Amino acid sequence: MDVKLRGVISGFGEVAARGHLPGWLSRPDVSIVAVHDPVSERRHLAMRLANNVRVYDDLELMLAGESPEFVDIASPPALHASAIRAALEAGAHVLCEKPLCLRADEFKALAETAARGSRVLMCVHNWKHSPSYRRALELVASGRLGALTLLNIDRLRTQPAGGPGSWRAAAALGGGILIDHGWHVSYLMQSLMHGDAPLAVSAHLGVSREGEVEDVADLRVRFSGGRIARSYMSWRAPVRRTSASLYGEFAALEIEGDRLVLTERGGRTEELSVVDAPDDSYHSAWFTGVAAEFERAIAEGPGSAAAIRNITEVSTALRLIEAARESSARAGAEIALAD
Repeated sequence: MDVKLRGVISGFGEVAARGHLPGWLSRPDVSIVAVHDPVSERRHLAMRLANNVRVYDDLELMLAGESPEFVDIASPPALHASAIRAALEAGAHVLCEKPLCLRADEFKALAETAARGSRVLMCVHNWKHSPSYRRALELVASGRLGALTLLNIDRLRTQPAGGPGSWRAAAALGGGILIDHGWHVSYLMQSLMHGDAPLAVSAHLGVSREGEVEDVADLRVRFSGGRIARSYMSWRAPVRRTSASLYGEFAALEIEGDRLVLTERGGRTEELSVVDAPDDSYHSAWFTGVAAEFERAIAEGPGSAAAIRNITEVSTALRLIEAARESSARAGAEIALAD
């Protein structure tokens, strides 16, 4: 009989219940044996959604009682670093929702802990597994667009996912649109630019009168060779829009949700649209791809290409967000990303 990889989930909010758990349940070689959440209603929900799952209100007790091979962390961002540290010290591999943590110094310490224990530490970079961006990455890699010179990624929302009362709107829990959407934008920019790290960023951030975190972000990111990536993100938009445009020496690619249109320099257009589940904030189908990549990284070890690429993207995202905040505080001055 095949032995399944034993995993547990820490933090069972909407993302875990509607995104992570369905993704894990679709993986035949994985068994989610336990769930931790301090809120009783969420523990009860876990028992309803997963047969025979055990529930805990204390992470340390779950780690000691279950000795899991991996921990999937989906708690609010301010809790990530301590949960990752506890899981790694218990000998588990870790997959964590974005952001992996909130500060570059936290990340350095966590990465060192993972390396000492030869454990895989990865972040959920699920937009790379969306049909639209899988197609875009394939087109870039194939050379259809030629060398990219300009990239735009926009995220318009009428409010943060989960509404004004969610962690996304709370400074103490690690909220803000830079953490929520800016993290995704960062690793997508880096991936579409062939894995190159950005050099500098200029940013303008906005906070609504009644808010405590930034809910608008306008970024201009500079890459080597004069390449530019831009992003506008807002929780104040009148409509929901998820769009991007990529401009290369041979062609341009426009993305609007699931619709992709490639336009060649000579004017010929090609419809390259994809089929995806309805647009929401949880994306369980995309998480299945994340889970598969994490499983492969565990099998191949922390030195695998997927693990190294992911952790490099984490480092870039943290440095980009810190530099964007500094830039905004300095009226949009360009800030070089720290090494």
